Amino acid sequence: IGHPEIFPLVFTTKTQEVFNCRVDEDVTEENCFKLIKKEDIIQDLKTRAAISDFHPVKKVVQEYPGEELLVVFDAKFQYGQNFYLVASEEAKENLLKPPETAEEEKEEENSEGTLEFHPYKPPVHKPWVSLGSEKEVEEESVKDTVTKIKYMITRVRRKFGAPIMFTDKNASHVKGNYIECMSYQDKTFSIKMLEKDVGIQMVSKVREISTQTKWTYPKNRATQYFARQLSSEKEEESLSSEKLKDFLTSVRLRMEIALQQNEIMNAFLDDWKALAEDESSSDGEPNVYLKAYRSFTDLCYLKDRTISCVCWHPTIYGIIAVSTRKQLSYEEQVNASDKSSLQQSVILFWSCFDANHPQLMLECPEDIYCFRFSPSDPNIIAAGCINGQVVLWDISQHEEKLQNATAVADGIKMTTVNLVNASILNILQYKYMSGAKRGKVRIHVSGEKWVKRYCAVSSIQDSHKKPVTDIHWLPDYFEDNRMGAAFRNRAEICVQLVTCSPDCSILFWDIPATKLPEQPSSEKVKEKEIFYMAHDVPDTFKHLDVCWKPLIKINLRKSGTNTEYGPIRISLRELHYHYKTSEKVQSLNTLGVPAAESPHTEMDTPSSENVKVLESIFTDFFVGTEDGEIFYSNWKIEMDSDSAKPHTQKYTIHTETINTLQRSPFFKDIILSVGGRNFAIWKEGVTNGPILHSSCSAGRNTAGHWSLTRPGVFFIGKDNGTIDIWDLLKKTHEPSHSQNVSKSVITFISPGIASPKQHFLAVSDDLGALHVLEICQPLSDSLRNEHADILDYFEREVKYLKYCEKEVQECQEFQARTEMK
Repeated sequence: IGHPEIFPLVFTTKTQEVFNCRVDEDVTEENCFKLIKKEDIIQDLKTRAAISDFHPVKKVVQEYPGEELLVVFDAKFQYGQNFYLVASEEAKENLLKPPETAEEEKEEENSEGTLEFHPYKPPVHKPWVSLGSEKEVEEESVKDTVTKIKYMITRVRRKFGAPIMFTDKNASHVKGNYIECMSYQDKTFSIKMLEKDVGIQMVSKVREISTQTKWTYPKNRATQYFARQLSSEKEEESLSSEKLKDFLTSVRLRMEIALQQNEIMNAFLDDWKALAEDESSSDGEPNVYLKAYRSFTDLCYLKDRTISCVCWHPTIYGIIAVSTRKQLSYEEQVNASDKSSLQQSVILFWSCFDANHPQLMLECPEDIYCFRFSPSDPNIIAAGCINGQVVLWDISQHEEKLQNATAVADGIKMTTVNLVNASILNILQYKYMSGAKRGKVRIHVSGEKWVKRYCAVSSIQDSHKKPVTDIHWLPDYFEDNRMGAAFRNRAEICVQLVTCSPDCSILFWDIPATKLPEQPSSEKVKEKEIFYMAHDVPDTFKHLDVCWKPLIKINLRKSGTNTEYGPIRISLRELHYHYKTSEKVQSLNTLGVPAAESPHTEMDTPSSENVKVLESIFTDFFVGTEDGEIFYSNWKIEMDSDSAKPHTQKYTIHTETINTLQRSPFFKDIILSVGGRNFAIWKEGVTNGPILHSSCSAGRNTAGHWSLTRPGVFFIGKDNGTIDIWDLLKKTHEPSHSQNVSKSVITFISPGIASPKQHFLAVSDDLGALHVLEICQPLSDSLRNEHADILDYFEREVKYLKYCEKEVQECQEFQARTEMK
């Protein structure tokens, strides 16, 4: 503001007490000056370091020439803070001893009351001070940025002074004299205009409209209908009449045929839409789009936060869970495990029927980067924290509240409607059938919130040293031991997890069976247990809290060196599973059924004897690092080897951090990796490289996910808020469709299936908003023979890679033979 010698500062209560400059006691608005010795300030900087309030002006204090610095109490916040420091001796003297000439002149004018004659003084030249106007003029000026082309025409020396003869000749007749360079537009690197100066003048529009209506005189008309009410005698007479019997006999055959047809085929099926499902039967391309369905945000828990992970509830229709973390820069993300957020971290459960209030909140010890529902029991949730710990929740007490909505009739009677895997059409049918008998029914979903505390958290000494970036449940048909061998899981319950973190480690976690502890004799142990366990937290994983340790630890290092790699995403082949929701679907008439107990509470410890070792389990896995590298390794420890470190194979395709590493839901050996400005598709077992990788795009790819219903479709999220839809049956060099969803960076993509005709795509952004989009029919319905066509395409790409590798080897051998000759 024109005073470079003044530095605003914020003095805390502790600083005011140390330097005796307490507000309204030592300094006031009238007596606002305080002289502080330079030695005391330097001693405070040494004692409190960065905590000292003089730390921002440390260099100014050290270079100050005087021995005392002037600190002024700014009661009116003229410079933005409660105190400011004067950093020059001249300004210090002017403030302590202001000139009194102006005040003396005013007193003389007031006392005498006469006008004095002042001689003319020419203006004194002052140096010009720049305030930035020349920069604005320079920005608005037009400059030529394209370099001009220079032509030089030469002539042979012997032809100097010779007469010049000009003739006409067609350039196309002479070979090499004419080349036509047609201009074209490259859509990949098109520059978008972010700002444009346009002058607009609004004027009112004038429109003349004339209508011609058929005028008739008005009439009052009304229609009223009421059912005929017959007496009991007339009802018996009409039911026993021969006319009614003849009518029922004549229409009986037609009614039976109609009922049989309703059972055999769908009478409400639109034949024209069914014909248009196949693209080959239509002349034009189908309309591909993502329709906005719901948007979720919360000003309390999602303000200034980023949605880090999104998961649909595997068995309850319309429930979606999101985890959040604080918005951090790249430097802060590197040291994210050393910081804790003051804002409460929660996992929010939203319902598609209530976009205003979350239905359930899971309390978290730290910010959550990733979480997953257990495949065997969706009430068990595992998550990875920013500080490297693993957390477990049990929400079985709230399962019924998430499942049921309330249908409130006009009277006092209440009816509960089960919304498990029920589509909007089923709810409307239930509403119609129930409303026909009992009157109007209103579907209502409660907006009450429940906060659920976590059941167990891993030991911080044995956890990751950096944020847990990916977490997965191992399947329920095998278990790992500490040597990496896979054994049969007799309980058929998912009891093991795998996590990865940039601290260069991959951890396998085991949830041991619950053992009933013996009754302790000391009362202090009872009091300690009661103190640490909350009354509303189930004791499902009480034996794991704070003492949970990993089963296996894998370190990724370069062979022969101590350089480590930081895994961000992990993909195991044995993680290929689907949630079996068809066995858990309940009809709308099944109401008030209590939730089943968690299988983890009654799980027995399997005996180590007679446990079958599963040799057919694939222990190979893919890993994506923070440097953009793809590793292919094995978690099984070889007993004969001297080192327990697995052999890794490295691929360098991406230039930035891998944010997506996911296997196809239709092919176990096909993996999609997304990172930086490109993506790649890998096939397990092919060591030559990816079978398909995209070219560098104009923006960064921040998220990706395969389609759950079409083998050749996947979605890519961009940093400009756009979703790219790739269809390998149509195009492989560019997306088949792009649609803008948000104005911020896309952070996560998660598709979900509500019904066979209703598919959703959940997209989260960096502003803490969750957008649920409805996927159109061409993107959700699989085409005829699509699975076989995509499989054939992948096989062709593999053959092409092998052919290219063979050609390269032959070329190298030929070059080696040539050098030898």
